[in-house]
Amino acid sequence: MKKKIILALKFIFFLGLGILILWWFQRKLTPVEKKDILDSFHSANYLWVFISIIPGIVSHLSRSMRWRMLLRPMGYHPKLKTTFAAVMIGYFANLALPRLGEVMRCGILNKYENIPVNKSFGTVITERTVDMLIFLMLFLITFALEFEKLKDYVYINFWIFFADKFNNINVTGLFFLSIVFILALIIILFFIFRKRIAKSPLFVRIMVFIMGFVEGLKSLAKVEKPWLFVFHSLFIWFNYFLMVYFIFFCFSETIHLTPDVAMAVLIMGSIGIMIVQGGIGIYPVIVSKTMIIFGVSKTVGYAMGWIAWTSQTVIIILLGLASLVILPILNKKKDAKA
Repeated sequence: MKKKIILALKFIFFLGLGILILWWFQRKLTPVEKKDILDSFHSANYLWVFISIIPGIVSHLSRSMRWRMLLRPMGYHPKLKTTFAAVMIGYFANLALPRLGEVMRCGILNKYENIPVNKSFGTVITERTVDMLIFLMLFLITFALEFEKLKDYVYINFWIFFADKFNNINVTGLFFLSIVFILALIIILFFIFRKRIAKSPLFVRIMVFIMGFVEGLKSLAKVEKPWLFVFHSLFIWFNYFLMVYFIFFCFSETIHLTPDVAMAVLIMGSIGIMIVQGGIGIYPVIVSKTMIIFGVSKTVGYAMGWIAWTSQTVIIILLGLASLVILPILNKKKDAKA
């Protein structure tokens, strides 16, 4: 019951944060701007929205194939349909609670492919690390190409924001001495009671999990086809880019924009998704602010952000729910044949 309450509180907090950002942005819109946003929704060419969904699905498929490559060095060969379903269920779960999806992905493989959660979880962390490195690389490249346009935006919307938050925190030598004292105390207590601790069931379970986790991380160095792994890693982000770029063709005001603008929107929008679960509320705001830099009105950018976010979120929900329903049915048929 306690865990359920904590999960519910987390869900309410992150959902509330997204709604708060949405309310804050819309509160500042004038009646004319609200009308312009509705007009943008009405005039959009939704054929390109459906086209943008295709690279989104392809990116999920590519991620599933890359995940299998990380599991093979450990001796596991899950079916592609299982890894794809696990990825979609994971994305679906992440809409409710951040990082819940990673655990659910591993749980699905454990249930249907008998892969230990601790080992598959290590590969998921490896995946996230690779994705973060690619994101940072793209961020630096985009920032270098659009330095003059993006420097003020990042400074005002991110640097000043976080600087104000931590400006009043007085970090003194006493704080660091306290940390050192606590760590030293933990080490001393562990050394004194090490034999008793080593025999406890909890310690054994923790060590088993850590060893499996490390083995999962090591799988990156043992990938059979490293260049194929690199291809999938870059291909995933290329499809993310296409998802944004195709949305440009929905509006006459954005159809002329170049691919470098789509990359800037992708990078800035990704930051919003990292901040708030699924990017709810904040993603359209960041897209709108980014588009202003490139001469697009706030209202069109806001409408574009909502269309891009809604289309991909709906696909995640549909495929996630479908995977939850179909995967048990497929495995029932398999058990019946056996």
